[in-house]
Amino acid sequence: MLNESPFKGKTGLQRIWNAFHYSMAGLRAAFAGEQAFRQEALLAAVLIPLAFWLPVSGIGRAAMIASVLLVLIVELLNSAIEAVVDRVSLDRHHLSKRAKDIGSAAVLLSLLDVAVVWACVLIG
Repeated sequence: MLNESPFKGKTGLQRIWNAFHYSMAGLRAAFAGEQAFRQEALLAAVLIPLAFWLPVSGIGRAAMIASVLLVLIVELLNSAIEAVVDRVSLDRHHLSKRAKDIGSAAVLLSLLDVAVVWACVLIG
């Protein structure tokens, strides 16, 4: 493979260990550099314990927590898209705008998903 990363050579437990450390570095970078991620992490810090406190079924609780975690996942992906677009060029370009707008739309839909899932579980 001519264009493959030289970091792809690790296998087995070493690969898992490295992946864990890269993932933790990504979470730290998102928390340090992304205001939206910090806000959504705060939302998760409130809503996830609340889901355990509310008298709902186990499936309902799982859906509520999963919807909140989905927001964090989508925000991480959106932040990664934005970082790559900015790395490629800071020039204004319609494709850069489209990529960033689509990532933002994904975050919005994930936030709406939280509202819908929580309403469905709580209202019945």
